Amino acid sequence: MRHSFHILLAASLLAATVSLSAQVGKRTPEQIRASWDAHHADFDYLLGDWEFTAINQQYGKFRGYWSAVRLGDGGEILDEYRVVGDKDETYYVTRTLRAYNAVRDQWELVSTEQGGGLQNAGTAHRDGTEMRIEQTFGSATPTPSIWRIRYYNIQPDRFSWTADRSTDGGKTWVTNFQQIETRRIGPPRSLDPLTHPKKPATTSP
Repeated sequence: MRHSFHILLAASLLAATVSLSAQVGKRTPEQIRASWDAHHADFDYLLGDWEFTAINQQYGKFRGYWSAVRLGDGGEILDEYRVVGDKDETYYVTRTLRAYNAVRDQWELVSTEQGGGLQNAGTAHRDGTEMRIEQTFGSATPTPSIWRIRYYNIQPDRFSWTADRSTDGGKTWVTNFQQIETRRIGPPRSLDPLTHPKKPATTSP
């Protein structure tokens, strides 16, 4: 099964190379494979269940839960970020799909907001021991904002998160607009594939 996955992965990356070469400059299959090997696990630290405390310059202090799973047998990660009140009632929730694009050598993200479709897109990359994201939120509203997010102090049982925000298209920034401290409450996990093809029957010699 693992061998088959690697064959399919190589084929899909080669196809992507052809379709995107005009946009990003042609990369060899070896370069694409090297990028995948180096970066497909960049967000693995996020897998599992977390609780967090945060402070936002607009809304003040708050708390919540954050969970992430690997999807099936690929490298994509789906996470859910939920802000809750004193009785764990939900105030806000968003879900983000994170997928590594080896052709462009970057992570690509899209987050959901109720009624907002799939417009809150961004990109990410590893910078030493940190992960950095630039993503637009509120894309379907009259007041979208760009967030520059940094994950740092990444440990097996905790990580820190901070974001600068711009509401004028990146001309000016509010530094440390939001800060988050997390604590692990559940182990890393994966979501089983949604499809379960039947294995071909074997015949006796």
